[in-house]
Amino acid sequence: MNIKTNSGIPIQNIYENSPDSLQEKLGKPGAYPFTRGVQSDMYRGKLWTMRQYAGFGSAQESNARYRFLLSQGQMGLSVAFDLPTQLGLDPDHNLSTGEVGKAGVSVACLQDMEVLFSEIKLQDISTSMTINATAGILLAFYIAFAKKQGAELSKLQGTVQNDCLKEFAARGNYIYPPQASLKLTTNVIEFCSKELPKWNPISISGYHIREAGSTATQEVAFTFAHAICYIEQVLKKGLLIDDFAPRLSFFWNVHNEFFEEVAKFRAARRIWAKILKEQFGVKKESSLKLRFHAQTAGSSLTAQQPHNNIVRVAYQAMAAVLGGCQSLHTNSYDEAVSLPTEQAARLALRTQQILAYETGVTKTADPLGGSFYIEALTDEIEKKVLEYLKEIHQKGGAMKCIENGFIQAEISSAAYEQQKAIDQKTLAVVGINIFTEQESTKIPVFKISQDLEKNRISEIKKFRSQQDIKKALIGLEKATRLDQNTMPLTISAVESGCTLGEISDIFRKVFGTHL
Repeated sequence: MNIKTNSGIPIQNIYENSPDSLQEKLGKPGAYPFTRGVQSDMYRGKLWTMRQYAGFGSAQESNARYRFLLSQGQMGLSVAFDLPTQLGLDPDHNLSTGEVGKAGVSVACLQDMEVLFSEIKLQDISTSMTINATAGILLAFYIAFAKKQGAELSKLQGTVQNDCLKEFAARGNYIYPPQASLKLTTNVIEFCSKELPKWNPISISGYHIREAGSTATQEVAFTFAHAICYIEQVLKKGLLIDDFAPRLSFFWNVHNEFFEEVAKFRAARRIWAKILKEQFGVKKESSLKLRFHAQTAGSSLTAQQPHNNIVRVAYQAMAAVLGGCQSLHTNSYDEAVSLPTEQAARLALRTQQILAYETGVTKTADPLGGSFYIEALTDEIEKKVLEYLKEIHQKGGAMKCIENGFIQAEISSAAYEQQKAIDQKTLAVVGINIFTEQESTKIPVFKISQDLEKNRISEIKKFRSQQDIKKALIGLEKATRLDQNTMPLTISAVESGCTLGEISDIFRKVFGTHL
């Protein structure tokens, strides 16, 4: 039989290898090339961070959800922003109509950030913000509020996604042209390396590449190609690789093919360690360690028989943990229908807690290490990723491959093949093409208030009426045109009362927009 993984790797009936050769090749957890994990004791020493992604409607509503999740045992925050916020538009912009607060929380000024984190001490919590084109602005809001709370910036912990390249390759929430976007991304990395030493200034994301339809090997290859591009750009600013490499973080998808996903994470750690050591000559061991957040696959969730998603998420979460993640979000079962209800969000968090405290998978590091099948898959994924990276390098690097459409075409082709397999029933999806039911399952649906957008428009107009921001915006425009690091003046603009849209408009004025 010709059986393959979802990435097209042939699967043998049985795997055999020499245990002695495996031990020599793999090394130990916490040791180069980190195939078996970035810490010697892994979860025996510290569990992964349970970080549930949340954000909807107003800052007040989202703050209530954050405090609820923290009360239920969540360990860190993860903020979802609405589309206008992601695209640098204030709530009263005509292009914001119908989207305010729908796919995340609406944040347009420092006042919104203060409400979003009300009763939460930023110095005492780790916060992840999924924001890209406007990453520097949202980080500026966060820093400004932390300062008002009296926090020491050197102690702030968290992550801003800030990955512009994957927006062009897979997701589409970009504003400025690619080269200008890359400048703003590297400005944040440079600033954080000097001012926020415990902050991850970028989360290089394979998640959205996979959600767009890529294979597991493409997810890793394209993400590492983007990472190499970022490193090269930051090095041009005069920073040393060990000044910022330890704070580079990654964000991976966890899809349905259990063993392939475990092997993907193990292969990714090994490949990254070798790239940093052999290509960039890092000296610090911490620079070699691939640290990553994982999220279960949103694209695998089905509106049909939605309770099946509870099972999917549990298996995917198990794969992430057996693969050695440092942080994890588990999707709620109702996300194919609506934003998560409070009940569904609690159940998603409980899934992680049961995994951590009841299953025993945390009792030893790399429990699947040495499995002939896992090690063979790890090797095959590494081989395919390196082949892709070689091809991308020969084509001129990640930026060239985005500009000429190579990466987008590869993802689209893989997505087409996957959908064709589902349609032809060679790839089974329970409830979709096998074990289907005539009647749809009714579940509670979370709804955003119809008054939200009107209220947000009123709030931002009132906020603007109290502004005196001309000087701050002039300074920011000057710094942008002189190709200076924009972060210090973005923070000043935020503290002066500038809105997200007003700051974004300065960058639009200087850089233009990308269609």
